[in-house]
Amino acid sequence: MCGISGYYSFHKSISSKNIMEMNHSLKHRGPDDEGFWLYNKNNGDSFSGKDSTRKIKEQFPVIKDEDTEIALGFRRLSIVELSEKGHQPMLSENEKIIITFNGEIYNFRNIRKDLEALGYSFRGNSDTEVILKAYQEWGSSVFAKLDGMFAICIVDLAQQKIILSRDRVGMKPLFYHQSDAGLVWASEIKGILKNEWVKPEINWNGIYTNFLFQTTLSPYTCFQNIFSLEPASFMTIDLKDHTIAKEKFWNLPEESKESISEEDAVKKIDELLAESISEQLYADVPVAVMMSGGIDSTLITAKATPFSENVNTYTISYPFSEEEVEKASLAARHFGVKHQIKEVNDGEALENLKENIQHFEEPYSSFEVLINAAKFAQDHEFKVVLSGNGADELFAGYSHTLKLKRWLLMRNFNFLKPLIFTKDSFSLRVKNYFSQDNMFDFFRQSQISMMSLQVKDVLKPEIYNQITTDLSLYHTSETKSYTGYFEYDMKYSLSSHHVFRDDLSAMKYGVEFRYPYLSNKLIDYVAALPENIRFNGVENKPLLRKTAEKYLPSEILNMPKKGFSFPVHHFLKNEKRVRDFITLNLESLKKRDFFNSQTIDEWWKHQEHEYDWVKIWQLVTFELWYQKYFEK
Repeated sequence: MCGISGYYSFHKSISSKNIMEMNHSLKHRGPDDEGFWLYNKNNGDSFSGKDSTRKIKEQFPVIKDEDTEIALGFRRLSIVELSEKGHQPMLSENEKIIITFNGEIYNFRNIRKDLEALGYSFRGNSDTEVILKAYQEWGSSVFAKLDGMFAICIVDLAQQKIILSRDRVGMKPLFYHQSDAGLVWASEIKGILKNEWVKPEINWNGIYTNFLFQTTLSPYTCFQNIFSLEPASFMTIDLKDHTIAKEKFWNLPEESKESISEEDAVKKIDELLAESISEQLYADVPVAVMMSGGIDSTLITAKATPFSENVNTYTISYPFSEEEVEKASLAARHFGVKHQIKEVNDGEALENLKENIQHFEEPYSSFEVLINAAKFAQDHEFKVVLSGNGADELFAGYSHTLKLKRWLLMRNFNFLKPLIFTKDSFSLRVKNYFSQDNMFDFFRQSQISMMSLQVKDVLKPEIYNQITTDLSLYHTSETKSYTGYFEYDMKYSLSSHHVFRDDLSAMKYGVEFRYPYLSNKLIDYVAALPENIRFNGVENKPLLRKTAEKYLPSEILNMPKKGFSFPVHHFLKNEKRVRDFITLNLESLKKRDFFNSQTIDEWWKHQEHEYDWVKIWQLVTFELWYQKYFEK
């Protein structure tokens, strides 16, 4: 896992200082090495940087200020093939194809065997070299063959094109800025903002979806003209006429018409999960499993033990997480694995709070707990951490899904919404409930964020009137069943939210999170199962629970679903430093002339409902985001 950046100037050469600054802003993603490739006037050359390894500096000259049409930058976090043979940007033998790649390909050894059978030879053992030669053989169809997480840039001088691609469910981020001057891309928006063409400007449509969904819905971001390349797609830039085309290389499979028993489904899931875990344990650096005490991560630990004699696990303990910590410790004893507990007290949670919030490139609705998990991994030299994230989306894990059948019935009474005239908080919630006309609205309701009417109240009219509140462009097939909800969970809850924030959290400390539940085969298999097998409307994750029965202690199987989260509400009520922090930032926000000060004061003074703090925290993080990216 690493960081990539680059640009292509359509009309004139620009200074390579751009790529140097872009790459430097991603240093946290790759502390082990850096590299550059510059192209101008039909000539391309590789360069080292000040953070390159000694051997790379001996091989390539240090980058200097010069004119460039195309530039690639790379920061390396060495996971597989630790030698300089894994250095990037990596070039083909004829130097006509150049690749930068962020991620891990778990089936690269199998693809390598196929390529060797076709006559290809390899100088190292990296997955990057396998992708490069696989592209030489299969072109852009290679992306569908890759099982793993990736953001890839390929410059193909022979075919006169640049290709950007992102993995099936967006585990690795890739952002780009498009203008008349050219195209800029990077693993994080921080890198894009270092390019001379890019001036930060608020995208209020992005802010709107961010406030409604806890995250900005792809392909948009909170920055004008900066986009997130959508998962399972690739973008091709023609170097001759500057046209840009996008293609999808994968879609969620449709439900299979073949009958299958629950017993057979459980057996197959067990096999596919074991295969995924065995592949994702592969690394040339220490690996750990992060356990929260629930089914998802504990099952990974259970199934990892046959493949590794030295499984390390750890748990992050927050206030009021005693039950989760106890269950994680119980599981570790049960499986006989090494286990550590890192207690994060109030002081540590507040330490670097502003910096941590501003590391994320959009407002957010909570504390990001995985930052502490990544810091612990770095401190204990675990470069790779296996995570249970993805299981909730894949196996119907969220409690909100259990309300689906009731909503399908209640939506028949949505005609009552215009008859609600009162404006108290209860009436507002009822009106919001009867505003759920389709599956996309039901999914929105499951995200504990601002309601659409609240966004309208808190924004000043001149700002709100700029927003396109019709969100139909984000709709999928709108299937009136769990299958429809599943599509949204995978596309927005997972891709735009969880793995995106995981990546930023982990890479802040140079750590790689891996997701055994998100292998190609497992996703394809579960998504195609008959709905009645994978969702029963009574309990969450019914299929995964069945799979886990023969591995996990009953205490863990019967533990109620809890999110891995920080008790922000407790902090707001009982921690003066947090309240002072909020007050300070709200007062600063009110001076910006974006928001209705009266509404902000009303929300802050009246914390009645359990989740009333969420919209306050969204405003605070907006203010900190604005300070970081718009004030110079």
